[in-house]
Amino acid sequence: MFETTGKNVDRRSFLRGSALFAAALGMTVVPGIAGAQQPQQEPKKEEKPKDPFAPEEKKDGVLVDADGREYRVCPQCAYNMYKQGRMWFCENCGYSYVE
Repeated sequence: MFETTGKNVDRRSFLRGSALFAAALGMTVVPGIAGAQQPQQEPKKEEKPKDPFAPEEKKDGVLVDADGREYRVCPQCAYNMYKQGRMWFCENCGYSYVE
């Protein structure tokens, strides 16, 4: 049918050659796959870098500003509220409440 370099290549011989080539190719790939199926190690937990703008928290969950004063976040404007006596007072908008 098809002539290449003086040989007759029929369908059967072409498929046989292709199968041998695929088998040879598969044998070279198998060791690489077998090595990739080793049990995976658990990923190590990495500590996140500390955000320099995040508020510092004591162990009680209390927020502390750069001056070391305890504060809360204002529900009106999200600014810092400081305690004055029994009352929490927002420096920004003046919102206050008694605890």
